[in-house]
Amino acid sequence: MEGRILKMQIRRIVIASALLGIAAGLPGCRQTPRAPSDRTIVTSFYPMYIETINIAGGVPDVRVVNMTRPTTGCLHDYQMTPEDMAALERASVFVVNGAGTEAFLDKVIKQRPDLRIIDASRDILLVSNGQARDAGPNPHVWVSVSRAMEQVRAIAAGLAAWDTAHAARYGANAARYALRLDSLRTRMHAALDNLPRREIVTMHEAFAYFAAEFNLRVAATIEREPGSEPSAADLASIIRLVNARGITAVFAEPQYPAQSAGAIARETGARVFSLDPAVSGPLDSDAYIRIMDANRVVLAGALR
Repeated sequence: MEGRILKMQIRRIVIASALLGIAAGLPGCRQTPRAPSDRTIVTSFYPMYIETINIAGGVPDVRVVNMTRPTTGCLHDYQMTPEDMAALERASVFVVNGAGTEAFLDKVIKQRPDLRIIDASRDILLVSNGQARDAGPNPHVWVSVSRAMEQVRAIAAGLAAWDTAHAARYGANAARYALRLDSLRTRMHAALDNLPRREIVTMHEAFAYFAAEFNLRVAATIEREPGSEPSAADLASIIRLVNARGITAVFAEPQYPAQSAGAIARETGARVFSLDPAVSGPLDSDAYIRIMDANRVVLAGALR
């Protein structure tokens, strides 16, 4: 008797399970997929991504995604794509450089008014953008090692305020990375402080903060906007300046064509070197330090 009752109970369970499976496959009965995690941090472009992965590394269930492709240079006139907006739809935090870099930020705020935005440059003293057409603040803050350290602290504070349960982890990660950046800065000063030549010609305004930090002087920039060829008059003016001041090094950037720098070199006898403003590169946490160490070696050789 007991065995018969047990068999009947098992049979009811099997039938009920089968009916539930059929119902789940019917229109209107399908379960709603789980929403994606709201612990996704999106960064606007490469240098913000490198800073943020150093701060958020190892924090449970937090994912850092870079919005633009790692081959994208500075975000001058960058137009957002549908893929960019899709990435931001899944984000809880958007880390930006600020200082006018992300011209599309108003659009983002309009479409995602609930999105938490961390402006890494908000409290940093900015310099003027010299030759650039808008003459606004120079946004290339991260190229200065000291200001990159300030950005790291700002991002860490913003993430700690968002994710209070892991605030101590963000702070510890940021402090650890800041120590590595401080060591980088010490190496840079040791290599650059006593070089006999201090004037440089750069591709565009990316190295203003860097030059100020290491007591170099940007005598001229070749392009008013990245990727835009200088006029014949501008090129002639730079050639005269290089000849008059005995400048021996002209610096191109790996993200942009170097034809104009080459033309200046041919007319002056200066040599062309490459300085990397760290706006693209490998997506790993050590990349910024490696890029700046390479810049240190290049400058130490070019300005002797």
